[in-house]
Amino acid sequence: MGITDRGESHLDVTAASKAIYEKIPELSEVAHIEMICPFFKDSSDVGPRQWTQLIQCIGDYYTAYDGFVILHGTDTMAYTASALSYGLQNLSKPVILTGSQVPMASIRSDARRNFVNAVEMATLPLPEVGICFNDFIYRGNRSTKMSIGDFDAFASPNYPPLAEIGLEIELNNMYIRKTSNKPLDISFSFDSDIFLLKIYPGMRPKTLQYLDFSGIRVMVIETFGSGNFPLSGEEGLLNFFEKSIDSGVKLVFTSQAPYDAVDLTKYESGRAAAKLGAISAGDMTTEATITKIMYILATCSSDDELKNYIQTDIAGELTT
Repeated sequence: MGITDRGESHLDVTAASKAIYEKIPELSEVAHIEMICPFFKDSSDVGPRQWTQLIQCIGDYYTAYDGFVILHGTDTMAYTASALSYGLQNLSKPVILTGSQVPMASIRSDARRNFVNAVEMATLPLPEVGICFNDFIYRGNRSTKMSIGDFDAFASPNYPPLAEIGLEIELNNMYIRKTSNKPLDISFSFDSDIFLLKIYPGMRPKTLQYLDFSGIRVMVIETFGSGNFPLSGEEGLLNFFEKSIDSGVKLVFTSQAPYDAVDLTKYESGRAAAKLGAISAGDMTTEATITKIMYILATCSSDDELKNYIQTDIAGELTT
């Protein structure tokens, strides 16, 4: 499946498969590859509609293949990987996303290595939605893009790599999810009635007073540290949070720090927010939090159910 970072393409599917083997002939020794192209898009344009297409495509071909590799631009790869981990429950086969920092046509491209690694990983007993990059496999919903220019573009801040690829492939079996004996459970729905607010020093609450809450069911707050935010004076945000909740919006607190977990009991501001009804995202990445909420909103029927699902590990995204 091909998704590129740069613009639209109308490449013929047969020609694409042939071109892959011509560029990387050694792949024929690793696996038999067939190219399926649901769409070609700049990764910045990939969202819920495209996640649904990918989930549908994998569901349609699930019994025909031993594993799947998705070629994807790096900018939103962690969002797509997270969404797919929720939409593809009870996996018994690998679904590996990969891409590159430099296009394959460049002499210094990392595309060839990443793609070969991803294909080989897709032949192994790895029932995960993973990201393969720079000789590591990370759980998709634990990953985040850390660098714009380095080959080591991704990291998994709060979870060990699932595998490291050197002279040998070292699977970290202790941290790999168990193969499910249940049938693949597919969900296609994501609800985008969500808003992300990043807190910064000097933010003025009055700039938020005209925010239209009518299309927002959940607001994700990227706080400082373990759930901190300005509490007093003109920059205090507690009144805004109270107004949000009174307007029927649920608040979910995540952190701008990539490592460790939000703990709303630790400091005064977090405790005040929790008293209003704010929910901690724990150690989930922002990408995993946003896509998880979109997934939950499409199916949950009550506020209590929403809170319960956010704080429940669904696909290995959350340490409980």
